[in-house]
Amino acid sequence: MFEPVSYEDLNSRQKENYNFQKVAGRLADYGYNCLRLSDDWQGADFIACHIDGETFLKVQLKGRLTIDKKYIGKGIYIAFLHGEDCFIYPHDDFLNGLIERGFLGAQSRLWRDQGTRSWPNPPAWAIKMLEGYRI
Repeated sequence: MFEPVSYEDLNSRQKENYNFQKVAGRLADYGYNCLRLSDDWQGADFIACHIDGETFLKVQLKGRLTIDKKYIGKGIYIAFLHGEDCFIYPHDDFLNGLIERGFLGAQSRLWRDQGTRSWPNPPAWAIKMLEGYRI
């Protein structure tokens, strides 16, 4: 009756549901209740509400480390799973850190031309930058 599923065998919608459940479970350990949205609201896939009654995070769920110009200025947090790790980071703060360190220079064609950049396997420097956002 209960057999683990292979993530690779899931379709894209099933992967999104799977990732949401995994991230929401991790956030529960930190006092958050996650409310899934039926459509992207202000760029968010779900809202994480803290038990303090004052903290609300607008979260965009991704399958990998991502930055995107469409999230700038919206107060979005990006959540993604990487192996057994879960990262939830403030998009604009992470983006500013990339810019300050020179990781989005002229060589980043995708960022320059399409306004987006992602890493399926985050490089060591990115994991170091994200360390404070691992849950």
